[in-house]
Amino acid sequence: MEVSPYGLESLWAQGDFVTKGVAVLLLAMSIASWYVIITKALQLLRFRKASAAAGHQFWDTTNLPEGVATLGQDNPFAEVAKAGVTAMSHHTAHKGHLHDQLSVSDWVTLSLRQAIDEASGKLQAGMAVLASVGSTAPFVGLFGTVWGIYHALVSIGTTGQASIDKVAGPVGEALIMTALGLAVAIPATFGYNALVRGNKTIIAKLNKFGFDLHALFVTGARAAGEDGQPNGGKAKLTAVGRA
Repeated sequence: MEVSPYGLESLWAQGDFVTKGVAVLLLAMSIASWYVIITKALQLLRFRKASAAAGHQFWDTTNLPEGVATLGQDNPFAEVAKAGVTAMSHHTAHKGHLHDQLSVSDWVTLSLRQAIDEASGKLQAGMAVLASVGSTAPFVGLFGTVWGIYHALVSIGTTGQASIDKVAGPVGEALIMTALGLAVAIPATFGYNALVRGNKTIIAKLNKFGFDLHALFVTGARAAGEDGQPNGGKAKLTAVGRA
């Protein structure tokens, strides 16, 4: 089967080490961006399930261990709840040492905020890869295009032949590099924007969940629920050390 003189195989076969290096770099950037997109998208789906549990199932339980169990494992909502439980237990156990320096409200607030900040950092992990690929891939492809056109012009100048059949192949192969750069950058940019929106939603729900937990630990009851009632009209959960 005859290889097309204008395809990717021809570009690879006729390209020098710079052209091949740019192509390999774009391939690596594409693999890295798709890996981040897929793994972060699956992570967001898992966190949304935990978010739904944190908004309803968690508050329908009768004690904190049971409530934490409804959140599952390996998600920020469970980590925030565990941090709150640990902070409350620590303050109760060391009340004589902490009472004069830090109130239970301040202590729980600091612990919950730290857990939420850590969760936010984990959510942002990998996003820099997508941002970098989306912003640099077109220029990497453009560099390959410029390099390819330069060599095409040098070849034309050396042979003295500038007919369309002599120019179309080298110039077309060079322009392929621009297309490859855009093919790498566009999914990375769309993926970055979609994941940023998803992360903001999860972080907002984490902050709301943390606020409700703080109210539970400090006052013994959840903050206002969806129906505007002090305990959401149906919350049964009790805080550590409370009846």
